[in-house]
Amino acid sequence: MLYNLLYPFADQISLFNLFQYITFRTIYALITALVICWLTAPRFIRWLNASQHQQPIRSDGPQSHLAKQGTPTMGGLLIIVSVAVATLLWADLGNLFIWLALLVTVGFGAIGWYDDHRKVVLRCSDGISARQKMGAQLAISLVVALALMAMTDPVVDLPFTKHPLHLGWWYVPFVVLVLVGSSNAVNLTDGLDGLAVAPTLMVATALAVVVYLSGHARFSEYLMIPHVIGVGELTVFCGAMVGACLGFLWFNTYPAQVFMGDVGALALGAALGFVACAAHQQLLLAIAGGLFVLEAVSVMVQVASFKLTGKRVFRMAPIHHHFELKGWAEPKVIVRFWIISLLLALIALSTLKIR
Repeated sequence: MLYNLLYPFADQISLFNLFQYITFRTIYALITALVICWLTAPRFIRWLNASQHQQPIRSDGPQSHLAKQGTPTMGGLLIIVSVAVATLLWADLGNLFIWLALLVTVGFGAIGWYDDHRKVVLRCSDGISARQKMGAQLAISLVVALALMAMTDPVVDLPFTKHPLHLGWWYVPFVVLVLVGSSNAVNLTDGLDGLAVAPTLMVATALAVVVYLSGHARFSEYLMIPHVIGVGELTVFCGAMVGACLGFLWFNTYPAQVFMGDVGALALGAALGFVACAAHQQLLLAIAGGLFVLEAVSVMVQVASFKLTGKRVFRMAPIHHHFELKGWAEPKVIVRFWIISLLLALIALSTLKIR
């Protein structure tokens, strides 16, 4: 909004020239989202407590988790609001990528909110049915996939190669798969204090670099990655995500004062998936977000193994619970997974130069 309101007057007031720079607006989108979280979280947490928005704890999980009973949840609402306000304030609102990013974030967040609302407020232990949740996710993803198909080339960049893969109309179901898969993978990871939100900000930082380079004609040509006109504006959106995650982590770090809930995890996962799809970097997302992939795969392996053989591969899935049951303290699991996520994000960025 500030770009659209102030930059047209740059000829009269030279200071307004700053708003043409994506890097400048990204920094202040990050700071804005961070400050919103910091200032509003204490009152928001008190409201969640007063209104009994508290996370139910599974009795069959690690016994240490029983102490978390009564911790407020649905804190992801704060993340979504912070991202939306910061993005609307600092991004170019004439850019369609920005509106699609907000649609994905708010849309998937709404699905998560309804699921959390049924579990926490209405005391329906199962929330909404898997069919309803998946149907809503597929509907939003299909709309976004068709929009991207109309706006960009239906290609996927292949790490370590110089030429992207052309998918034609297969691009649409592939984008749907990435959005739904990324959203649910982050949701599965969100099982320990700060475990999902810190890797999310690491991946969002890596994607901010990627979309900035993809939107710049010279940089993308030099690195031999797909050039997507206008996608660089998503750097501002990624900055807002990083700021919101940092602000939320202040209150979500061990021992957590508030949990994200599905409303935050589904929204953030879908947002990461969208940014990667917009830049045609879906496979790079799989590398940077390898921790999320590992968590999702551990659940699939566990379910498949139990159905086929009656035996479990892990003591409990997702895999972070496996390490807890092996005797690792919760902070040890969290920090080690953070380290893995940081390494994967750096490896993903390094692939941009290895062609």
